[in-house]
Amino acid sequence: MLEQKKSATWRQIVEKERAIAVIRSPQLSLGLAMAKAVADGGIKIIEITWNSEQPAELISKLRNQFPTHIIGAGTILNLTDLQGAISSGAQFIFSPHVNLQLIQAANAAHIPIVPGALTPTEIMTAWQAGATCVKVFPISAMGGVNYLKSLQGPLGNIPLIPTGGVTIANAREFIEAGACAVGLAGELFPQKIITAGNWQAIAQNAANLKRRLFNNSLTTHSHCHSD
Repeated sequence: MLEQKKSATWRQIVEKERAIAVIRSPQLSLGLAMAKAVADGGIKIIEITWNSEQPAELISKLRNQFPTHIIGAGTILNLTDLQGAISSGAQFIFSPHVNLQLIQAANAAHIPIVPGALTPTEIMTAWQAGATCVKVFPISAMGGVNYLKSLQGPLGNIPLIPTGGVTIANAREFIEAGACAVGLAGELFPQKIITAGNWQAIAQNAANLKRRLFNNSLTTHSHCHSD
């Protein structure tokens, strides 16, 4: 099926790239600059949160500006948000919660969807409803890497993407603990650096993250592949 093929392809890209830059921007021009900076640093998957300023416009512009990158929408809360994100050209959807209607609608539109979940029950519910991967958020509230490790026994077949507590320093530990990929927001975009407009420093953060993730070949089997 086309839908399965598309999801599988997206999962393969996520597994190859490992890192997702999450941009929450108060201004369209800032969002464009933030995205360009992490792209310059080597990050290929960029999520624009729907509570950014003019998120649809931002996604649309980035799709044109970076045709070889994967640009998606995050913080999608309801079907109206979802339709807006799809219309803007979003190539994947992240949401902070498990909403069965959202998952079904995204699947019907052949758009990879990654709902946010925290407990084993929520993670399993999202996966069984048709999630492409499951975002474990906020991972830091549950103990970070150790929590992810503890999920691997019973839920090791589910592709998990931890966010909310992933740093440049610990990102690799999450991958080695079985994460499919990691999402980083504030860690890539410190407020002080954004205010100063030091885009070179943002690009350097992105490059540092990629280097830490790929310096030596990863010794883990992650779970992005479709079964």
